[in-house]
Amino acid sequence: MELRFYYDVVCPYAYLASTRVERLAARCGATVRWRPILLGGLFREHNATQNPGAEMSAARARLNILDMHRWASLWGVPLQMPSSHPRRTVSAMRSLVAAPEELRPALSRALFQAYWVDGVDISDRQQLDAIVRAHGLDPQRVDSDEARAGLYATTAEAARAGAFGVPSYVVARGDGSTTLFWGQDRMHLVERALGRAEARSQLEPLEPLESLASTETIESVNPVGSSRDAIRVRFFHDFASPFSYLAQTSIDALAAAHGVTIERAPILLGGLFRAIGTADVPLHTFHAAKQAYVRRDIDDWAALRGVPLRFPSRFPIRTVLPLRVALAEPAVTPHIYRAIWVDDRPVDTPEALGPVLAEHGFDARALLERAQTPAIKQALRRNTEEAQAAGACGVPTVEVTSPGRPPALFWGQDRLEMAFAAVRGWRAEVDR
Repeated sequence: MELRFYYDVVCPYAYLASTRVERLAARCGATVRWRPILLGGLFREHNATQNPGAEMSAARARLNILDMHRWASLWGVPLQMPSSHPRRTVSAMRSLVAAPEELRPALSRALFQAYWVDGVDISDRQQLDAIVRAHGLDPQRVDSDEARAGLYATTAEAARAGAFGVPSYVVARGDGSTTLFWGQDRMHLVERALGRAEARSQLEPLEPLESLASTETIESVNPVGSSRDAIRVRFFHDFASPFSYLAQTSIDALAAAHGVTIERAPILLGGLFRAIGTADVPLHTFHAAKQAYVRRDIDDWAALRGVPLRFPSRFPIRTVLPLRVALAEPAVTPHIYRAIWVDDRPVDTPEALGPVLAEHGFDARALLERAQTPAIKQALRRNTEEAQAAGACGVPTVEVTSPGRPPALFWGQDRLEMAFAAVRGWRAEVDR
């Protein structure tokens, strides 16, 4: 099989992926084809903003920066944010298109190293030409019509494949079928698509965390005999989110394996979004290619975690009532999630939610009455405010607080394993 790796050196996540993509392919017996593209050109293909970071809420932008440094820490990869970012990479990407395919990986790594480790301004032609020349390529080829056309062609190729960002990967099979994946945090899904499904468990599918499994690495930070009872793990969630549902299906097993208790904190996601300046339904703001990918990604994660999922026919979902009921009785939480995200049942009215509660042995009338009390209503507002104060930008968000350390916040069901690495004692430098 062939693995097409689409990238632009301007992206830190593409840099992180570039450090592992060859080894991933080798494990699977696949061949990597390095396909340099122009990220800004890809954005234009989808009529997307040229600088997505500029449209992020402050909370999300902060978590984004933390996230890239955490991945670098987990993978043991050096990463330094350049003094000015983003820098123009048009010439750098043309140089990669101009390079013979057998030289492209080495030149790509050199440019990633220059941008993300050494602080070299590769938009400066003198700096770029020195790197290009050191890899046996005539710098004049960077400005050739062939290089210009080639970069345009690879960018258009990526767009046709469904790519809307980098790093993107296309798994190409012998029968002509292809599957697209996006993000350095989806490399385990790429590996499964390349035929190594047995390489990942449902609970800890993220490759970087395998390196943290050794007693030496973890116990050096969290010595044997230290109490996990003092570690607080708060799970901010809302039934409206499919990602919260996916997290709910795994978080209890992870908590049990790590000897901690989950403190569930239902929040009103719409209230959080309004407070931090995010659209009520972010999915609806995505362009068509990204929406399609996210919907499939949800299914991929459900399959990976081994849980059923059916996107509800009623979306977005009004969840004020079920959230209040979950505050009154946390044990109803998994049953409400299943009603929405597996059985496609409405839960937004007492008449709809009551039968769901009764079927699982709860006193539906008492819980629904309690959900309307001022104390429960205030608790939901307080949870939402506390999530905002903690720095949350969405759900699910897990907050890990250990004695003597500041809280560490992890956003997304695909960061659960990272959050529980923090429970085991790991912290990236940015979290210390």
